[in-house]
Amino acid sequence: MHIGLICPEFTGHINPITTLARELAGRGHRITALGRPNVESRFVNAGLGFHPLGVEDYSADKVADQTAKLGGLRSISAARHTIEMLRLSARIILRDGYLAGRRLGLDGVIVDQVTPVGGTVADELGIPYVQVCNALALNPDPWCPPAILPWRYRTGFLPRAMNRLANDLFRRLASPVARVERDYRKMRGLPIKGYPDRVTYLAEIAQQPEFLDFPRRTRPPRFHYTGPWHRPGDGRGIAFPWERLEGRPLVYASLGTLQNRIERLFVAIAEGLAGLDLQLVISLGDASRDPSALAARCSGSPIIVSSAPQPELLKRASVVITHAGLNTVLESLACGIPIVAIPIANDQPGVARRLEWIGAGRVVTPAELTPARLRAGVEAVLGDSEARRKAQWCQSMIASSDGLGKAARLVEEALMTGRSPAPGSG
Repeated sequence: MHIGLICPEFTGHINPITTLARELAGRGHRITALGRPNVESRFVNAGLGFHPLGVEDYSADKVADQTAKLGGLRSISAARHTIEMLRLSARIILRDGYLAGRRLGLDGVIVDQVTPVGGTVADELGIPYVQVCNALALNPDPWCPPAILPWRYRTGFLPRAMNRLANDLFRRLASPVARVERDYRKMRGLPIKGYPDRVTYLAEIAQQPEFLDFPRRTRPPRFHYTGPWHRPGDGRGIAFPWERLEGRPLVYASLGTLQNRIERLFVAIAEGLAGLDLQLVISLGDASRDPSALAARCSGSPIIVSSAPQPELLKRASVVITHAGLNTVLESLACGIPIVAIPIANDQPGVARRLEWIGAGRVVTPAELTPARLRAGVEAVLGDSEARRKAQWCQSMIASSDGLGKAARLVEEALMTGRSPAPGSG
């Protein structure tokens, strides 16, 4: 088949979907991503095809400014800015996606959950599509707090009522994207009854394992948990001063590739660990950033790099400090490493609380973060044999899950047969 990819232009989404696409390409399928020109190299370097959208109104400076602004925001402000970025992207996908799909002769489409307008492109083309959750699955459930809020899992009438209210508020927050899609469908004469909630995808496939979720009372239709979409060796080729590692227990700290410009968090991490018999490595998550300015503000002598070969460092780490992006959490758990999470925005609070729920880490919110609290969190995780045991249990679950292979099989079954895979298949 010739399969199109539509996903947001964020590294945390591009990395897993390109891994899934490479797995499908290895099974004989032709894969072409559709997106703005700034991400072309990410797909081409992965050996995939690419078709640009929005070329006539693309501005590299504008994209860079949007991303840089997001890097300094947190909580609801970051969520609002992310939604505005997704709204602008949705307009381009809807405007250019149909003609691009016809020109390419696509047979099916893989659509990221946070770019659901890709489903409308598939509907207009009359081809099947599947939806994938590269980040935390955002499907609302009254028994589960919304992913963007740092609420713990609670049972009872009052927590359920609060969850329902919060889910409704989140729906309103995301309504600008839904409005763009609804208006387009109306203009093009496509069905609008039930949108944006009407499900037309054949399967919804999450790289989130089932063990990393709260107990759901209702599973969304056509939903499948799988497991991490990672490949051994991802991240190689990034330079790192390996000779500076001293053999002491290693703490690896990364706040991801988006919300990574709140420097006070890095400063607090360095100050909190200064004086402990540990070696700290901080990755800024951006190859264009100069680490020297931050190094001058940090206590102790951490190794600070613009970007890092994360999978290789995780093999040596004793503790990971992370923003709780799903990819970093899954990569850490795949190595059996306990985590101290500092969730900043978007789905990160939800990932962090699920990590806490299963007992494989501690959570320190940015509002609570002080050097003393960060230090206490790291010392608690290092001294907690139960947290390490839970992390190693997660490691064994991931090792036996074949998440990438299962996801590829589900995509194939859905797109090649035109039918929804049965629950538990793949």
